[in-house]
Amino acid sequence: MNRIPPQIVLSASRRTDIPAFYMPWFMEGIHRGAFSVRNPYTSRITLVPADAASVHSIVFWSKDFRLFLSEGYGEQLSGMGYHLFFNFTVNTPDPVLEPGVPPLGERLSQMVELARRFSPAALQWRFDPVVCYQRPEGGIADNLRAFEEIADAAASCGVDRCITSFMDHYPKTRRRWRDLPGGAFVDPSPDNKADILRWMVGILNSRGISLTACCEKSLLDALPEDIPVGPAACIPSDLLMRIYGGRVSMAADPGQRRRFGCQCRRSRDIGSYADHPCAHNCRFCYANPVQA
Repeated sequence: MNRIPPQIVLSASRRTDIPAFYMPWFMEGIHRGAFSVRNPYTSRITLVPADAASVHSIVFWSKDFRLFLSEGYGEQLSGMGYHLFFNFTVNTPDPVLEPGVPPLGERLSQMVELARRFSPAALQWRFDPVVCYQRPEGGIADNLRAFEEIADAAASCGVDRCITSFMDHYPKTRRRWRDLPGGAFVDPSPDNKADILRWMVGILNSRGISLTACCEKSLLDALPEDIPVGPAACIPSDLLMRIYGGRVSMAADPGQRRRFGCQCRRSRDIGSYADHPCAHNCRFCYANPVQA
């Protein structure tokens, strides 16, 4: 007996913010029934099917769903037979770290609206990454200031999952501070990171929200038992099947950082670093190049 192959999960996208900047391009690919995707390392082009019969779910990643909501893209896609899931990154407003994102109140309103229109089960809040840095004027700062306010908003609309990580210190992210004399990213010690996670868990547990950490295997392996934080799956195929039924691959995604603890299941990412530059201009982002 021939088994029906699993449908695919489209990731839109780890490489850029499609909902904020590229939804017209995305919808063109949907109507065409396929995306031509350039491998960021080899430049090889592959064709990714995008018809509703081939696609089980579309996982959207964004820091700003304003146009996605106002233009009704989600309703259009749902009406065409696509299942939708949302990874919404909502961090504390910090014009130094994230100069291009909308005000926090606007983003929290978007979170409420996504949960109302598409179900809180289909929405993951990402507070990502936790960033510590030295202020140009002196002293150490972080982006945790509004964490409790965001947790309150998430809990109020039924969101029960939060994913976090600590900033990766790539050379190009450190170079972004060259126009801020005296400023620099700071990498907390493992003990300090554990204390931060314990504090986050305390806030989230009282609101019925679980916390997982993305690609933080060595940190999680060393956590004491009183800090219940597990590894994260930003593409949670088991959850997608619980919400929507059907069948998708449960194989680990070989293109992700599995040795660092990534639990994402297999998906097809259709974004491009080069062809779809992100205009949020976050200083800690690994995807954006540093201008010479």
